[in-house]
Amino acid sequence: MPDRYAVIGHPIAHSKSPQIHTWFAQATGQDMVYEAIDGGAEPGGFEQALHAFARHGGRGMNVTLPFKLQALTAADVASADARAAGAANALRWHEGRLEAQNFDGVGLVRDIEVNLGQPLRGKAVLVLGAGGATRGALLPLARAGVARLAVLNRTASKAVALLDELAAHLPPALALHSGGTDLMPGLPAFDVVINATSASLSADAPAVPPQAFAPGGLAYDMVYGKGLTPFLRLAQSAPNVRVADGVGMLVEQAAEAFAWWRGVRPQTEGVLKRLTVPLV
Repeated sequence: MPDRYAVIGHPIAHSKSPQIHTWFAQATGQDMVYEAIDGGAEPGGFEQALHAFARHGGRGMNVTLPFKLQALTAADVASADARAAGAANALRWHEGRLEAQNFDGVGLVRDIEVNLGQPLRGKAVLVLGAGGATRGALLPLARAGVARLAVLNRTASKAVALLDELAAHLPPALALHSGGTDLMPGLPAFDVVINATSASLSADAPAVPPQAFAPGGLAYDMVYGKGLTPFLRLAQSAPNVRVADGVGMLVEQAAEAFAWWRGVRPQTEGVLKRLTVPLV
């Protein structure tokens, strides 16, 4: 009987995870099935679905909105990245324990460095937003060796509180900035600017002046499948800036979870080509 895996969220019908992991399983010869589970909107729905999946032989789960916080709480043990992010996007049952991981930031870094060919070591990186997506990205970005890291948010206090909370986990030599987006005109340009806000989902863009983008740098929107978002259009007004959306982050974090579960890391190039939407 094939091993069972799933993604859980609400809503979940839009999720590309079942297709991605089916492709991964076919490419690596893994005997497994992968389904989508709607945890519902009722209190306790996630926990009920989690326990039912485990009872019926579930081996692992991806977790998406709005259940990433509950997933971390439900786990018996969690990785440093999951604890720092305050959220988990992958679970597995292993040796009688429920383990939690967060691969979002690892997927982001791998997409930027490997798929997009943008080195991060020694670079200046700006992350826009102070929510869960930013939380999950900061430690992996620091491990990649960035020299300067800024977290700016429309509500300055949220960015300051987030960086203050995580500062002890970051390298002492890393230059840090946090505050409101109004600080951007006074800061040197950034090699990589990452939009981790939800603005693109509502066809909006954070207020980023063109001079925030260093020539030859990268503008990266975590939202994917929307074509050229307002943030990426804004970035194109700066000289010689490349743009990318978050589809590579989606695929790379999925590959990390797959490897954690199955012990083999799938190639991602083919899946990425199938899912990429032209940025026009």
